[in-house]
Parts: sequence; structure tokens; C-alpha cells
Amino acid sequence: MINSKVTSVSTITGLLMLASILGCRHPDGTPTTHMPAGREDTWLQLFNGKDLADWTVKLNHHALGDNYGNTFRVEDGLLKVRYDQYGEFGDRFGHLYYKQPFSHYHLAVEYRFAGTLQRGAPGYAVLNSGVMFHAQDPRTMLLDQNWPIALELQFLAGLPDGKPRATGNVCTPGTHVVHNGRLTEAHIIQSSADTYQPGDWVRAEVIVRGSKQIEHIINGKKVLEYSQPQVGGGVVAGYDPACFQAGQLLSAGFIGLQSEGQPVDFRKVELKVLKPE
Repeated sequence: MINSKVTSVSTITGLLMLASILGCRHPDGTPTTHMPAGREDTWLQLFNGKDLADWTVKLNHHALGDNYGNTFRVEDGLLKVRYDQYGEFGDRFGHLYYKQPFSHYHLAVEYRFAGTLQRGAPGYAVLNSGVMFHAQDPRTMLLDQNWPIALELQFLAGLPDGKPRATGNVCTPGTHVVHNGRLTEAHIIQSSADTYQPGDWVRAEVIVRGSKQIEHIINGKKVLEYSQPQVGGGVVAGYDPACFQAGQLLSAGFIGLQSEGQPVDFRKVELKVLKPE
């Protein structure tokens, strides 16, 4: 559990940056800068293995907190994404957000794919999920906003055709990054990770140092590195224009587990707050 009495310098810095970067406010008019801090150099178990305490759902076309169809649930000690209470998927792209933003941190998520793509979900979503980070406050997302302005550590598994399909890519909804020394507007930057099969447990990690440096790690191997994440580009639709400050660096934000039509299980979500360098 997070100790709200501990005040981390890195988290305070991140919160101030978040307020200035994303010039939007949530509906009651207050800035998004009042979350508790984490303890540096200690693994925080963001998922407690029992329930969704400290997490909030935001699905496209649904109000904040509406966990339509019990999309996100905890069963058998696993945090599951399921669609058995859906009919058509209905573009209900969504995320389960942790309550607190972070700036400098090491995030680890252990996941596996389960089941089949929900009827009506887009074809690209088959064996495809991810975790958003440096994301805008979910309370600033409008009812029909499809994705948060964020970065995504993308999870993929191999398809029946047997072709390589590396996991651990970065996707950039409403954002750009600097990769290999150049600002790129590509929505997906491929990692050098191996291809894993449906049902395999995979440990995906991201080391985030504000806007300075970001590294993706899959099963202990560094597979991607980039820097200077910033607001820009497309993919995101239906957002509040005040939240889209093109060119502004993203130095802090929220973490959100993804739902886009493919069932997936999470057995661990843990985070270590890092000291700014």
C-alpha cells in the first residue's frame, strides 16, 4: 500500500509538470495535482490481487467509473479483461487507471493473452493489448474520447501464420517521441523483442525518467529506447482541445491497463519510484 505520508521529490516534480503540460482540468475545475506520493526505491504493488481498489475505469462512450459489462474484474487472484457480458464490442476502447500520476519510475506488468477477440472489435486488436503511461488524467477525458493522450507499451502475441510479431513496441496516441536522435511521427515504433505465444506469461517493464529517457524491457532484455515524449499527432479523437498542447513535453502522467477487444490477464502490476538524475 502507498504511504500517503511520504513525499517523493520526483513525484512532486512530476505533478507540477503534469499541471503545466496538460492545461486541462477535470470537471470540478480543480487541477490534476493532488495525488499521494510513492516511496523511492521500493516496489509498490499497484494491483493487490484481491480487488480494483485504487483503480478507475474509463471506457469510450461511458462515464468515468462505469465498468460496463464488468470489463475489468478480479478472479482467482488475476486482474482480467473480459467481454462475456458484451454483445458487439461497440468501440468501447478503454483503460483501467491507477489513482496516482508518476514522473520518474520503473513499472513492471506481467500479462498473458486469453480467449478470442470480441465480436465487433477491430482486426488489429487480435492478441493485442498494452499499458498506457504518461497518460492524461482520466478525469479530463470526454465521454466519447477514444484514447488518452499518452504513450503505450504495447503487448502482442504470435499469430497462426507464424511470422515474427515482437511485443514491447511503443504506440503514440496523441504523442510523438525522439527515436535514434530524430523526432518521429510514426504511431508505432517496433522493439527488438522476441515473439511470444498466446498463453505465455510475459514480464514487460518500462523505465521512465520524466521526459529525458524511456526504456522498454521484455523478460529482462532491453528492447527499445527513446526520449522526449511530447503531445502531437493523431489517432486520439474526441478530446478536450485544452488537453492537446502540441509540442509540450510529457514529464509525468497516469498509468492505465488497456481494453480493446482481446481478453487478457494480469497477475502483477508493480512500480518503483526513481530519483531524478
